[in-house]
Amino acid sequence: MNQFMYGFLLFIIMALPPVSNLLESIMILHMHMQMPLLVIAGIFMARFFQVKFPNFFKKWNENGIPGILLFIIIMSYWMLPRAMDEALTVQMIQVFKFISLPFLAGVPLRDSWPKLSSVWKNGVIIFFTIMFFVMGWLYVKSPDPLCNNYLLIEQITLGWGFITMAICMVIYLTYIAFINPSDYE
Repeated sequence: MNQFMYGFLLFIIMALPPVSNLLESIMILHMHMQMPLLVIAGIFMARFFQVKFPNFFKKWNENGIPGILLFIIIMSYWMLPRAMDEALTVQMIQVFKFISLPFLAGVPLRDSWPKLSSVWKNGVIIFFTIMFFVMGWLYVKSPDPLCNNYLLIEQITLGWGFITMAICMVIYLTYIAFINPSDYE
């Protein structure tokens, strides 16, 4: 129950207008801080929902694959430049962001990850590594702003943020390819 309170508190803090406006005012903070923190809030709150509705999760997400696919769909949607733009200009999209990231991405991620095999886990990481490289390249190489609410330099900064995260994921994948984690348990 403690984790739920931490997640709910984080969710409330992220929804406060001064915090939300600050994080949305800079493109890289919007994408690489606000959105992941909303997912983390959902991860913290997930245990409450797992305890409250165990049959739902057992029936709907028995092997973790439906939940991880929902997570991938929601995260992929929020990486689109248009989705970021509309979250700033269309109130319903902003509300959807604050519902979808914690409850349709964070909660399913928490429920699915322990249920997945290492092949699926690595597949998800590889998918996001490729996605981050592609999105980074798109944001860096586009000669025009892809988001109307941000400057071109902010877009390039976000692109390099994506590329940096992808490089870190490649390092992690390389590490687990050569090191057996069970040796250290």
